[in-house]
Amino acid sequence: MAQQGGDGEGRAHALSARLEGMLTTMTTSAPDRGRWARAVATELRLLAPIAGPAVVVYMLNNVLSISTQIFSGHLGNLQLAASSLGNNGIQVFAYGLMLGMGSAVETLCGQAYGAHKYEMLGIYLQRSTVLLTATGIPLAVVYAFSRPILVLLGESPEIAEAASIFVYGLIPQIFAYATNFPIQKFLQAQSIVAPSAYISAATLIVHLLLSWVVVYKVGLGLLGASLVLSLSWWIIVGAQFVYIVTSPRCRLSWTGFSWQAFTGLLEFLKLSTASAVMLCLETWYFQILILIAGLLENPQLALDALTVCLTLAGWVFMIAVGFNAAASVRVGNELGAGHPKAAAFSVIVVTALSFIISVILAVIILLCRDYISYIFTEGETVSRAVSDMCPLLATTLILNGIQPVLSGVAVGCGWQTFVAYVNVGCYYIVGVPLGVLLGFKFGLGAKGIWGGMLGGTFMQTLILLWVTFRTDWNKEVEEAQKRLNKWEDKKRPLLADDHE
Repeated sequence: MAQQGGDGEGRAHALSARLEGMLTTMTTSAPDRGRWARAVATELRLLAPIAGPAVVVYMLNNVLSISTQIFSGHLGNLQLAASSLGNNGIQVFAYGLMLGMGSAVETLCGQAYGAHKYEMLGIYLQRSTVLLTATGIPLAVVYAFSRPILVLLGESPEIAEAASIFVYGLIPQIFAYATNFPIQKFLQAQSIVAPSAYISAATLIVHLLLSWVVVYKVGLGLLGASLVLSLSWWIIVGAQFVYIVTSPRCRLSWTGFSWQAFTGLLEFLKLSTASAVMLCLETWYFQILILIAGLLENPQLALDALTVCLTLAGWVFMIAVGFNAAASVRVGNELGAGHPKAAAFSVIVVTALSFIISVILAVIILLCRDYISYIFTEGETVSRAVSDMCPLLATTLILNGIQPVLSGVAVGCGWQTFVAYVNVGCYYIVGVPLGVLLGFKFGLGAKGIWGGMLGGTFMQTLILLWVTFRTDWNKEVEEAQKRLNKWEDKKRPLLADDHE
């Protein structure tokens, strides 16, 4: 078994073992506040190098899309609605699928790293990239036919035409996603997140300059805005790959390209599919709100107001997604290392921290409710509509402080199939029908649709809380070891019925 190079990795493994020892001692002795404080401090030392940079990475990457919508919005209200429909109604479907399939790497790499099976991380990365790239081909065809698809879904021909122009420029972005998400999960599993944050920050600067030149100076409008967004994602992918190839921190986890990437693809596809279903159902859920709102009597106003609110929610959501990544890595690492108490303790700490931050941000949004829309558009009508929706936005932010973290725990444990069933029931059997009923039958419009779908999110969050905090973590350690052994033996697919 290889030994990972570098003092940072050794310290992380040592801290992990120390935390497990501290928690074991505390369960066999009288309660001691000092010991609990030391345990929290130790967990934060393990969590901070992952969560902090991960939050920065996801927020900066989300700002790429937000800034593109801002550039488009200042071309006019039609362009704002078109970029929203293209970005949130079409592009996010690809984002959810790719992110979901990429989370298979998150489960396997996190547990393999905790078990010191470093040589498998690079193979998992390559297998996932091969599968995601193949998946990108049919997605590109969907993008190419986005206009008739949007019209078929009931969107107005004018908005559908403008949105399709925006979507054409996002086709190269599909294949950037196919490479980016496996790379991201590969690095996160090893607690290597800061380099990605630096890369994203530098790319954002380049993106803003290029967008300004292409959209306003060259005059390429919506198509130019989306092409620049695709280029920026490819810059991120290229820079991260150069880091992996050249960094001593990846010298054992990345040993070069291997034909093994093309073996065991069927098993990996089954694993990736379970992950994709879970994450897609979550990622797509609130994007359906955009599509349904396009069917209202005044679709442009509804879309403009929802664009502002959901863009802000998406920005804050990136904080929770950063904690989602941290929770997945921490839980996966501890399970792989055979530390059940540390895994359970990490869940508590990361959930509490994410919740507190989300409540603070929700309060800030409410205080600024009358002014935030002017970041995106100058219309007073849109501003009033956004202000009216802010209580729903604040509630969404608070729930999003808990739910994504619990999903990260699910990924770290390998519960994707179980959570997919929960998501189907809560989101699509309860949330969407309730939203449609309130929005159309009771005439509450976009607020009704959003409120009903929030009900589904609340139900799903309660179920995940109940399941997570009743988990037998000793059993999860055993399941993690079985999963790694099964994969290396290539006899059976992973994650099948792992959680009961």
